[in-house]
Amino acid sequence: MNLPSRVTLVDVGPRDGLQNEKQPVATEHKAQLVAMLQAAGLREIEVTSFVSPKWVPQMADNEAVMAAIARQPGVRYSVLTPNMKGLEAALPTKPDEIVVFAAASEAFSQKNINCSIAESIERFAPVVEAAHAAGLKVRGALSCAVGCPYEGDISADQVERVVLLMKGIGVDHLGVADTIGVGTPRKIQAAMERALKHYPLVEVSGHFHDTYGQALSNIYACLELGVHNFDASVAGLGGCPYAKGATGNVATEDVVFMLNGLGLETGIDIDKLVDAGAYISNVLGRPPVSRVGRALLAKRAG
Repeated sequence: MNLPSRVTLVDVGPRDGLQNEKQPVATEHKAQLVAMLQAAGLREIEVTSFVSPKWVPQMADNEAVMAAIARQPGVRYSVLTPNMKGLEAALPTKPDEIVVFAAASEAFSQKNINCSIAESIERFAPVVEAAHAAGLKVRGALSCAVGCPYEGDISADQVERVVLLMKGIGVDHLGVADTIGVGTPRKIQAAMERALKHYPLVEVSGHFHDTYGQALSNIYACLELGVHNFDASVAGLGGCPYAKGATGNVATEDVVFMLNGLGLETGIDIDKLVDAGAYISNVLGRPPVSRVGRALLAKRAG
């Protein structure tokens, strides 16, 4: 099997991981987390979200966080911008990339952002255009790509429909997201294959939640297709609001451990990554969700 020799990981912990935390996380702790992630070798980090603080209070300090991070050359800092207002607020903070999103499920789109898939794409068209005019790359996240908490199974045809809509408005990179973590390898491959019909391999990524413990298997299934870009979240930060008590994003430490075992390059120092996970978990007052993080911390203590 010819797996890719190198894999790029985007750590979404500072944004997607922290956004659902009920307790406020101080700006300095968020900036320190970003510093520790880049010290560990992460070269793509999703830092914050320019959304209404009414809906996501944890991200209310977005401008302060962007000002506080110590930027390093060669690191790409991305932010989520759900609309023109968000993009206008984000631009002065100088992100390298913005993230927009759409769902493969009509029901999820209505419940999550109160509009149809077509309407959500229409809203994002001027955001993408303005981002490009500012010289920014646009990453699109396609949520609920294999399953929806309201609709159930999502077909590859539904995925392809939204892939084409995103391509139509100029989205540069397409991330296939299993938002509720119900995907299994063959289903994930079917969804990925539809994205790869319309986007080059280098511009397709996977974003997998570990609700049912399938995230690493699903990443391996994508590696078999040649996909070599994945989102992950340090310490397994981020829950799944649609499945009570379930874990959310796959932990970056767990992904790196698997990739190291496969002999694939990531440029990430797993010990420094575990330090970053331990740091933010300590701030939150709980152990890391990452199994590798817990195992390596226990080994150190022993």
